[in-house]
Amino acid sequence: MPKIYEYLGLIFFFYANEHLPIHVHVAKGELESKVELFFRNGKLDKWEIKSVKGRKGLQQKDLKETIRFIKKYQEGIINKWTDFFVKNKKVNCEVINKKV
Repeated sequence: MPKIYEYLGLIFFFYANEHLPIHVHVAKGELESKVELFFRNGKLDKWEIKSVKGRKGLQQKDLKETIRFIKKYQEGIINKWTDFFVKNKKVNCEVINKKV
């Protein structure tokens, strides 16, 4: 389970056996949600917040912060997805301490 970002108490990660569409899991404490990313012409077109089976979802304020973060770091998320799932490379976690 590669952790890709830590941001204001939110942990962004992939599970090792992921599938398309490209998505990222986000946890804070015991809460977890999944955000699926959809692109058009190389740009983030839309996202869908999904529940994770057996887990309570993130609170609304954390979901808003999650989407703000994803908009800003979408390229990094895609690069880390590609490196891990396509190129079979190790990905590093980045810690972001400033609000985006």
